This record gives sequence, C-alpha cells and structure tokens, in this order.
Amino acid sequence: MSMVADVAVGALVIPLAILINIGPRTYFHTCLKVACPVLILTQSSILALLAIAVDRYLRVKIPLRYKTVVTPRRAVVAITGCWILSFVVGLTPMFGWNNLSAVERDWLANGSVGEPVIECQFEKVISMEYMVYFNFFVWVLPPLLLMVLIYMEVFYLIRKQLSKKVSASSGDPQKYYGKELKIAKSLALILFLFALSWLPLHILNCITLFCPSCHMPRILIYIAIFLSHGNSAMNPIVYAFRIQKFRVTFLKIWNDHFRCQPAPPVDEDAPAERPDD
Repeated sequence: MSMVADVAVGALVIPLAILINIGPRTYFHTCLKVACPVLILTQSSILALLAIAVDRYLRVKIPLRYKTVVTPRRAVVAITGCWILSFVVGLTPMFGWNNLSAVERDWLANGSVGEPVIECQFEKVISMEYMVYFNFFVWVLPPLLLMVLIYMEVFYLIRKQLSKKVSASSGDPQKYYGKELKIAKSLALILFLFALSWLPLHILNCITLFCPSCHMPRILIYIAIFLSHGNSAMNPIVYAFRIQKFRVTFLKIWNDHFRCQPAPPVDEDAPAERPDD
C-alpha cells in the first residue's frame, strides 16, 4: 500500500503540485479539487507506514500465531480502513474547512460577483488551521511518534531473541529474527526519510499560522515542498534495494508492463519462516 501511494504521489500529485505553484487563474473549488489529492495520498503514505510497523511488530511478538492473527481478510480490512481514513482526512477541506469565506470577502469587496476566481495556490484554498491543528497535530505527528515507539519495541524484541544462547539445532529462530532485523532496519530508514522529508513543510506551516508577521524566504518553502514530494521518489528505491520481496515485485512489474516480457521465476530463498519457541 505504501509503495502504491508513493507511485501515485509521483504520477499524480507532483504534476498537480507543479500546477498549483504555477498559479493558473481558476475557480476556487476547481483549485480545491486540485489540492485535495495531495492531502489524500500523503495521508495514505503515513497510514501505510503505520500499518507496516504494526505488521512487523506482530511478526516478532507472536511469530507462531502471526499467520492466524494476520489473515488475508484482516489485511484487506486494514488496507481499506487506511484508504477510507485517508479520503476522510484529505477531503475534509471540500466539506467546508477551507479559505472560501476569506476569499469571498475579498472578492465581494472588489465588486465582483459569482464564484471567486483566484490564482490557484495551495495556501490560498487550504486553511492553515486545518493543516496544523487537524492534519499535522492529529494525523501526522501522532502516527510518526507511534511508529518510533513501535520500531524501538521491535528492535528490543529482536535483539532480545538474538542475544539468547542457542543450541546447534535451533538455527531457524536465529535466521528468522536476523531476517526480521534486516527488514526492520530498512523500514526504520524509510520512516526516518519520511520524517526528514515532511516535517520541514509542516514546521513552516506552524510558523505561518502562529507567527503571521514572520517572513520566510520563498526558496525555503520551495525546498520544503521539493523534499516532501521527493520522498515519494526515494521510497520505491529504498524498498527495491533494501527489501528482497519488494525488489522481486518491482522487477516483475517492470518486466511485465514496461519491457513487455515476463519476469524469470525468482527463488526467494525462503524456507518457512516458523521459528521454534
């Protein structure tokens, strides 16, 4: 799901973000419809990372019962729930939490009538109160902090298992937890890159809201925007190079849909990942 969101950000949102920064003149609600997909797909990336973190935690906490707890049906429900929440969070400005009243006031003060026509820019249609109080303080910062705690616990559990003295006949648990440690490190790197890429933009939003008189260089805002959308270009590369299953899937998609030839079968070197207690 996270990779799907990242690809969607790259394919859909980055062109829309460029369009918004150009600032074409359009109706207010048309501009709002261009801005909302950015919010939807960004939120889906965050919730996907949180779902993956919970999944890794369950794999190391209850390895023997993992397959009975995390069933395909429950996974589909979790993914569906993440997307529904993403749409709710991302479309909230469409239901009224936006800058329409302020824009209409200026529009009418100029003697104009009808729906306001504006230079389409993100901050002109999306309320900073929404971005800071609702988007950042509720749906970005708490999931990020929760993921940090989850990965700290995951590393603790894995280190605890790997530090146990094992007999010659108990190599499988060591191999299992060693593999989980490698995957957890890769996912923690992705989480770190996500925070590094998105926090600057949210911090600038906080400064804009809490310090209206503070002047921020436009280049600083562009750098923060570039970092946030560049994160979605980095993630598939990190997935592909650090996690074998993602690499196999990525090569299969590339060969099937871009090179128009089926990918060769790949042995994922995987005897069953069922550690002994």
